[in-house]
Amino acid sequence: MQVNVYTVSQINGYIKRVFENDVFLSDLYIEGEISNFKPHSSGHLYFSLKDKTGSVDCVMFRSDAFGLSFVPENGMGVLVRGRVSLYEKTGRYQLYVSYMQPQGMGMLHIAFEQLKAKLQAEGLFDMAFKKPIPEFPETVAVITSPTGAAVRDIIKVARHRNPSVRLVIVPVLVQGENAAADIARGIEKVNRWGGADTIIVGRGGGSAEDLWAFNEEIVARAIFASDIPIISAVGHEVDFTIADFVADMRAATPSNAAEIAVPASQPLDKRNKTAYERINNAMAVRLSNVGMRLSHAMSRPGMRRPLDRIYNLQLYLENMLENIEKKTVGDMELKSARFEKSLFAVESLSPLNVVKRGYMLAFDKKDKLITNIDDVKVDDVIALEAKGGRISAEVKAIEHGGKYGS
Repeated sequence: MQVNVYTVSQINGYIKRVFENDVFLSDLYIEGEISNFKPHSSGHLYFSLKDKTGSVDCVMFRSDAFGLSFVPENGMGVLVRGRVSLYEKTGRYQLYVSYMQPQGMGMLHIAFEQLKAKLQAEGLFDMAFKKPIPEFPETVAVITSPTGAAVRDIIKVARHRNPSVRLVIVPVLVQGENAAADIARGIEKVNRWGGADTIIVGRGGGSAEDLWAFNEEIVARAIFASDIPIISAVGHEVDFTIADFVADMRAATPSNAAEIAVPASQPLDKRNKTAYERINNAMAVRLSNVGMRLSHAMSRPGMRRPLDRIYNLQLYLENMLENIEKKTVGDMELKSARFEKSLFAVESLSPLNVVKRGYMLAFDKKDKLITNIDDVKVDDVIALEAKGGRISAEVKAIEHGGKYGS
C-alpha cells in the first residue's frame, strides 16, 4: 500500500486555498470584543476578537486602518468586515479585517469624542479658517442623496427664495460603509470643477448610525481642504456631527442651509433699488457741481471773447520779433565797425608795412628777425628783406653806436 507524504508547507497552502475559495469565508461580518490589541509601528493593527466562548486572531493592514474614525481599544465592542485565510508561516488561520466600526451607542460616542478631540487639537475647528458664505452666489452645489427628502427641501426653498440662483446636485451615498469616501469625493469633485460659489453638504435626519458617515475623518478633512465655502446640513437641529464643526457654517436643517446659501430675491431687489437711487442722487449732485464750475468759468472775460487774448498775444509776439530784429542789426553794425578798426590797427603794426615804406628787415641764418646788433657776428650770412625780394649779405664789420643806435 502506497502512502502519500506531504510537507507542512503543502498542507498549509492547501488549507489556505480552501479558505480563500470558500464564498462564505471570503466576505463576512463579525461582531465581538477587542482583546490583545497591538498597533505596530508599520501602521498595521493586530488584535483578537472574542465573545463568551471563542476567540479569533485578526489583522488590519495600514491601508485599511488609516480610514478609521476612532482608536480601537481593548474591551471595545466592534463590528468588523473581512475575510478568513491562513497565515502559512504559522499554520494559524486569522481574520483579515478591511472595515471596523464601534458596536452600540456607547462605542459610537467614544469614537465621536476621540475624533473630535484629535481634529480640534489640529485646529480644524478654528474660526480663523472659516470662509465667509458668499452673499450673492450664482451657483450652489448640493452634495447629498439625489432621492432623499433633504434634496427636495433644498430645491424647494432655493427656488422660492431666488429662482435665478443655479443649483447643481452632486449625488453621493449618505449612509453605509462607502458613504464617507463618496461624500469626500463629491467635495473634491466640486472643487476641481470650480464652478460653484457655495457648497451645501448633508442629508436628512436619522439615527446616529445613519448619520455616521458625516463623523468620518475623511469627510472632515475634505471639508477643511475645500477652497469653496461649505455649509453643513446634517439631520435635525439637535444633531451635531464632526462635519458641522469643520464646515464654514452649520445649518440646523437642509432647508435652513438653502435659506443661508440663497438670498431672498425680494430683499435683494429692494437693496438693488436703494443702491440705484443712491447712485442716481450722487450723480445728480456731481453733475450739478460740475455745471456750476463750468458756468463760472464761462463767465470770465477770457472765456467770453477767447479770440481777443489770441490777438493780443499775436501783437505782443510781432513786437518782440521786431525788437529782436532791430537789436540784432544794430549789434552787427557796431561789431563790424569795431572789427575794421582793430584790423587797421593790426595792419599798421605789421612789419610788412615797414618794408613797403622803403625799409629793410634783417634775418639771421635761422631766418629769425634781427632786432639787436648783438644778434650777429662778423662773417655771418644774413638775409635782407626789401621791397621786391631778399638780399643775401655777409657781415664785414660791426659798429656799435651807429647813427640810429641807442
